[in-house]
Amino acid sequence: MNFDFSDEQKLLQQTARDYLEAHSPLATCREILEGDQPYAAELWKGAAEMGWQGAVVPEQYGGAEFGHLELAMIAFEVGRALAPIPFGPSVYVATEAILRFGSDAQKDAWLPKLADGSAIGTFAFTEKPGQNAVADVAASVSGGALSGTKTPVSDGDVANVAVVAANEGGALGLYVVDLDGAGVSHAALDSFDMSRSQAQLTFDGAAAEKLAGADEAGIAKLLDVAAVLQAFEQVGAAERALEITKEFILGRYAFGKPIAANQAIKHRMADLWCKVELARSNAYYAAWALSTGDPELCTAAAIARISACEAFEDTTVEMIEFHGGVGYTWEYDCHLFYRRAKLLSSQLGTPKYWKNLLIDRLVSAGSTGAGQTHATA
Repeated sequence: MNFDFSDEQKLLQQTARDYLEAHSPLATCREILEGDQPYAAELWKGAAEMGWQGAVVPEQYGGAEFGHLELAMIAFEVGRALAPIPFGPSVYVATEAILRFGSDAQKDAWLPKLADGSAIGTFAFTEKPGQNAVADVAASVSGGALSGTKTPVSDGDVANVAVVAANEGGALGLYVVDLDGAGVSHAALDSFDMSRSQAQLTFDGAAAEKLAGADEAGIAKLLDVAAVLQAFEQVGAAERALEITKEFILGRYAFGKPIAANQAIKHRMADLWCKVELARSNAYYAAWALSTGDPELCTAAAIARISACEAFEDTTVEMIEFHGGVGYTWEYDCHLFYRRAKLLSSQLGTPKYWKNLLIDRLVSAGSTGAGQTHATA
């Protein structure tokens, strides 16, 4: 079984890398982090011209109609560049939700705008920090009007449309809400990663259109898809952090030799390499399950999510330590990676949540004799 990507997909990835190296060096991430702009607007526009936002959107809605494997390659490069754009919430979740569950009218209204970048989407699920369970959703819909508060919402201060989790008649569902409409208020929040904005959204009778079929099972599948794509973003960033760290320790001398020559450093770098490659392997397997519709997606996505979070965060911690005292300074880029690692690990549910979810899914699969995975955590 071949889990590698095709030559055409690798070419798309290389094209994305070349574009981001030219238009989104780490200085761009730092510029947004230190400035007043919530995201890199020109980079967002350029990404749309490359067709990235509409990677999985059918051509009839103005998309590129590539597929999830191609989107995974793009996500990898977006992560590698620490691109300061609202890519994940808009593409992995909002666009995916409308594409999967939206009516023809909802697709006509939003997919062309999301695909060409003229509209930014987001996913409003949590109502307090650390929330993971659907049972904790208190927002409600009655008569097509949404009430409640969502916080934190990634890119909620710049988004034009949100896919919102809310209860109606005792059942959880997803609703499309125009964030520029009446009954919606935005409040920007302080973010640990200031290159990716966060906001609190308050709904007071805002018009909400239900996404048919987006019940709890549908939401779980949507989050599995998003977890796979975000895993690629995390692995891409972890790989770049490891490369920068390797370059630094080869060039930093102590007692007449590079610190990379010390056995203790070699062992720790080898451990990081293994973690990144394991996360890459799990992400590849999950992408295969996603692209083929394999029932193992539910476990493969959880494993990919867990290993990508751990690989990215562990790599950034060691990155800071291997840089020594300068690793803690604002001038060096180590903290850019550490901030992004922390932010991405808090989106879509924490690693601890996904570990518990994985256990539940494996137990359920074992009891039914189906859906067992061969991926490794």
